[in-house]
Amino acid sequence: MVSAAQTVLPESEGGAEGQLNASGLVFRPSFELPAMVRDNIEQCLAEGVGKHVAHGGWNDLFWAVHPGGRKILDVVEDRLALAPGKLDASRHVLSEYGNMSGASIIFVLDELRRRGDMPSGGLGVMLGIGPGISIETMLLRVAAA
Repeated sequence: MVSAAQTVLPESEGGAEGQLNASGLVFRPSFELPAMVRDNIEQCLAEGVGKHVAHGGWNDLFWAVHPGGRKILDVVEDRLALAPGKLDASRHVLSEYGNMSGASIIFVLDELRRRGDMPSGGLGVMLGIGPGISIETMLLRVAAA
């Protein structure tokens, strides 16, 4: 890990709610959650990884984004002008397993590894979205082989 930051989004109470019932833990994101992410993602990344990444250099990195939903992945991709395919690992995990809360990001990292999308010494962003609503950003460097 090169750097990390956590940002609790202002006025985001109720952005996602969880309920524990007989079938397990069920999360229900609000309709406003994708807009909350869209409106704050650039600032969160600037605080967490910005000093290590050249302005506009997002496509030079690999991306492990929490697959909290298709709309969330779409707004991250659109807002950062990511090249097609940059979020394929996150989209694959979402389609195969759904949103598994915190465990989802580990599945995304494993999918990136299996695809060979994390080159030795390469830099990437791990992006989590959690209760609060909080956005966690980490800049990762892949260990040399």
